[in-house]
Amino acid sequence: MPDWDRIRSDGELRAANIHPLKYYAFISYSHADEATADWLHNALERFRTPSALAGRLTVNGVVARRLTPIFRDRHELPASENLATGIREALDSSRFLIVLCSPTAAASRWVNAEIDMFKRHRSDGCVLAAIIGGEPFASEVPGREAEECFPPALRHKYDRRGRPTTRRTEPLAADLREGHHGKRLGLLKLIAGMLGVGLDELVQRETHRRQRRLAIAAAASLAGMAVTTTLAITAIDARDSAREQRREAEGLVGFMLGDLRDKLEPIGRLDALDAVGARALKYFSGQDKSELSDAALAQRSRALTLMGEIANARGDLKGAEQRYREALAGTGEALRRALDDPGRLFDHAQNVFWVGSLAWQRGQPDAAFRAFSEYKRLASRMVAAQPDEPKWRLESIYADTNLGLLVLDQRRYDRAAAIFKRSLGETETLASSEPRNRAYQLQLLEMLAYLSEAQQKAGAIEPAIALRERQIGLLDRLIAAEPADADFQRKAMIAHRALARLLGWRGETRIALEHSRKAVEIGDRLMALEPDNSRWLEHISGARLDRGDILLRAGRVDEAASATRAGCDLANQLIARDPNVLQWRERRLACLKLRAQVASATGARDEALRIARQALAAASALRSGKPVEDRFSVADAQALIGDIHDAMGERELARTEWQQALAAWPRGVGERPDQIERRAGLLERLGRGAEARMLTDRLDAMGYHRRAIQD
Repeated sequence: MPDWDRIRSDGELRAANIHPLKYYAFISYSHADEATADWLHNALERFRTPSALAGRLTVNGVVARRLTPIFRDRHELPASENLATGIREALDSSRFLIVLCSPTAAASRWVNAEIDMFKRHRSDGCVLAAIIGGEPFASEVPGREAEECFPPALRHKYDRRGRPTTRRTEPLAADLREGHHGKRLGLLKLIAGMLGVGLDELVQRETHRRQRRLAIAAAASLAGMAVTTTLAITAIDARDSAREQRREAEGLVGFMLGDLRDKLEPIGRLDALDAVGARALKYFSGQDKSELSDAALAQRSRALTLMGEIANARGDLKGAEQRYREALAGTGEALRRALDDPGRLFDHAQNVFWVGSLAWQRGQPDAAFRAFSEYKRLASRMVAAQPDEPKWRLESIYADTNLGLLVLDQRRYDRAAAIFKRSLGETETLASSEPRNRAYQLQLLEMLAYLSEAQQKAGAIEPAIALRERQIGLLDRLIAAEPADADFQRKAMIAHRALARLLGWRGETRIALEHSRKAVEIGDRLMALEPDNSRWLEHISGARLDRGDILLRAGRVDEAASATRAGCDLANQLIARDPNVLQWRERRLACLKLRAQVASATGARDEALRIARQALAAASALRSGKPVEDRFSVADAQALIGDIHDAMGERELARTEWQQALAAWPRGVGERPDQIERRAGLLERLGRGAEARMLTDRLDAMGYHRRAIQD
């Protein structure tokens, strides 16, 4: 035991492994929660203990008059190469540990390490939790693990020797979220826990102190009416000035999220849009949400939606969903306050759509259908509230289009085409009424594309080509007027790529390659502008792979190999960002199939077989939410393996693979022309020529001549 009478200096205490309590509390937090940490730090250091409580002896010792100093690594640590040592010394020198609890904190290994360090030398009662997001112990509920807000070390009890156990512990927690304790009551609960007094008593003392201050102020005002009148006038002027400044600030935020965003979006720079959203959120982060006006709450939700769109464009689907759902909660609350306000219906519908879009990207069609159906219901309510407002009519068109895309995914091509035709007619009416309305022109371009895709898959190749040619003509005029508009450029890339594929189906290889070249050139320009944009990356990857396919069919193998490598490199970049995005997994599967075909064409048959088997494994693991499409992918990969065996002279192995492919081939469902062609090829290889000719006759009637390439 150390001699307490002889140990005096900090150095002596440390040498005896005893640390003086320099800090009243240590705030541990994820830097994503820095704004709340700022507020809590300042609030704790400003707090003065009510005089009736100061000096009282409680289980936590003598009640202090001030809770200072409070440690935060950002403010307190000197520039030091040994950050861990500084943190450990601060933890050892702190009376309490306050953990800001959120999903980002729960995932932070640094926050968990700080809790672990502290609990090894302190009792559980010295650790306080301040909940600012997520849910405690959500990790124990299957499917809700991502909502956990308590770091692992906070959830487990430590024994008397400071070792973690498997037993669960529930720390003293204050819930700072709106609808729970809120900031003021949550702050008082944390303080009560540190002082060792009851929350009710602290609240009563704090209320009594406020009332006494008001009484003193009232008495003083009665004693000096003339002076207070002057002060009141000054205060009113200051209040009015503050209100005017706030109105100006919120007006500036509104401009940033409105006109400025509209000007920046066509440029396509995610960093510029990111800066707009971040600045807007920073303005709101320091304010109590309960005191924000309805307009300010709406602006905050729009900023969150914008940040979600940026995260989505960068391939960060998890971050995007977090922003969308936070925005969805805000717009939902705003809508509850005014159920028939079309503006609030509109704001809420945008977040409903984005949540559904994420589900679609992840191969969750049922969740996407629910969200898109709700979006349609909200759009119908907008139109019912203001039938003559074109903006709401456009929302209704968007909603129908979303549902049409789901129908298209179900291979109901004629039904999807009917939906898109109706929406195209409605869009043309809007676009002709306001030819310079950018939103109408963008939607007209979309409807031409969607209708062309539905007709292409249904085998109506000539109408599909005509729609794409019309779309490209419109894009040429729009780009001539706005050459820097990135949205128009992106749509031009997609349109040229689609037209190249259609012309390839018709056997017009030379013209198909020209449109393919244009698609790749536009894509390269866009990627140079914003390489982080995953949507652009997805389309340029597809454009390069399509070009590789057309070149291979034209017998230009070396050029096909080069285009395929470039497309596959981009597909791998997408998968590295998020391997769960359905479209990106499908793009990688297409890459593997084309690589195998190219390798076989160059004579590298062993390599071709290895890659084709990788493609089969990838197709077998694909769970897109579209089981028929998944079966086509598997059968197609199996047939490719058979083709490679055949090229190697292994006829029996080839025949076995072809038979398995044909057995796996979905029947009685809508087949695209290219899928009909591949089934006809299987039948021919297996000696079933009569059946194959029935299919090729169908293809000829469609105008599908890819089998006989013309150059």
